[in-house]
Amino acid sequence: VELTPGLDGDIPTKPFGGDDDFTVTPDGKSVIFSVRIAGTSEPWSTNFDLYKVPVDASAKPVNLTADNLAWDAAPAVSPDGSKLAWLAMKRPGFEADRYGIMVRDLKTGATRELAPAWDRSTDAIKWSADGKTIYGVAQDLGQQRLYAFDAVKGGAPKALTGDGHVAEFDVSKSGLVFARDDLTGPAQAYALPAKAKAKAPIQLTRVNADKLAGIAMGAPEQFSFAGWNGETVHGYVVKPANYQPGKTYPVAFLIHGGPQGSFGNLFHYRWNAQTYAGHGYAVVMIDFHGSTGYGQGFTDAISRHWGDRPLEDLQKGWSAALAKYPFLDGNRACALGGSYGGFMVNWIAGNWNEPWKCLVNHDGVFDNRAMGYATEELWFSEWENGGTPWANPAGYEKFNPVNHVANWTKPELVIHGQNDFRIPVEQGLAAFTALQRKGVPSQFLYFPNENHWVLKPQNLVQWHDTVFNWLDRWTAN
Repeated sequence: VELTPGLDGDIPTKPFGGDDDFTVTPDGKSVIFSVRIAGTSEPWSTNFDLYKVPVDASAKPVNLTADNLAWDAAPAVSPDGSKLAWLAMKRPGFEADRYGIMVRDLKTGATRELAPAWDRSTDAIKWSADGKTIYGVAQDLGQQRLYAFDAVKGGAPKALTGDGHVAEFDVSKSGLVFARDDLTGPAQAYALPAKAKAKAPIQLTRVNADKLAGIAMGAPEQFSFAGWNGETVHGYVVKPANYQPGKTYPVAFLIHGGPQGSFGNLFHYRWNAQTYAGHGYAVVMIDFHGSTGYGQGFTDAISRHWGDRPLEDLQKGWSAALAKYPFLDGNRACALGGSYGGFMVNWIAGNWNEPWKCLVNHDGVFDNRAMGYATEELWFSEWENGGTPWANPAGYEKFNPVNHVANWTKPELVIHGQNDFRIPVEQGLAAFTALQRKGVPSQFLYFPNENHWVLKPQNLVQWHDTVFNWLDRWTAN
């Protein structure tokens, strides 16, 4: 039985949607789902709503959140069927707004937000078996922790896990199970039994323990410094896997994408700090203004400021790391980034190229104005630049890498996928053309069958081989 005939929208949502986008009510009679109505406005809208529809399709879907023109997601019904919880943003057009947890009494319609004063964005919510608690994950100071929210009394949530990155979790009457990884190793499953006296997580799996035992990992350390506006900014340094005291090592300076993202304490499955550490590089990663997990004001600070506030943080973070960690060889360092990180690499090429022996730009913005007309996510470009390219052209030109190509001198590797519609392939081709035309040493790695990410295993191997060959070439001396 088709439940949504004539409804113009993707369920689950694209490209990151999954099981969290819909739920079946405990009585089995209805489905509640999140969807953005497409029409002609889909490319510039973040208005996802929750709809309820009978499982027998005896009635049309009913919009439960029509009053909120921002993002409504992740519906979850309490075990007794009396309450609906979901995640909601407040600002239309802004994908990186704070997700608050909303709870509605399905009989009376009374709706409230849990922990409205808590300045973190929650994800992946689930009810406890007794309906008194809502669990969710949230980033916090470079970590991603599992939290418990009191669904009855409200108030600030309680952190159930410590450092590291909780990726997935599930709930049962006997307790919680979750997957946790960190900078020193991939995800393993852990349990928090409901009746256990000790609340320390119990490790359940040691997947690939035999293979991991033979792999040296670089030791990570978090540090902080005064960044833009004198505010505290955090970062991580990872020692090379072959670290020896008294020696110095070339540096991979990794710049995260988003820009509302984080290179925190996690085992990233594409931009993995340990791949560089294992290749003999030290790694520096800065969670500049715009990063997530440090409060919504910190995240908001990058919008319309792509090239000044985060650049200041990167510059001050680089200086702080060099001063604190003598094993970093500042004369043999390369800067690398993807998506917004690729934009920043192109921006650095024209505005701060002095420290770098080479650059790596993966799927990065080259011409911000052209990007404003070509991206599949017009809402993103319009929010970040303060309007459309024709209504606010100055917003697109203020931090436009194309305007600083005259200053490009450092060798740059450009990588792009043909099926990248977020930052179209022409952006990478144009950057490479500029480098070639100027006579700057450069290389273009093209994937005809990848999108904004490199997802195919063999392509990922080629990606790393090409990147390491590039780094090795320019940091040899």
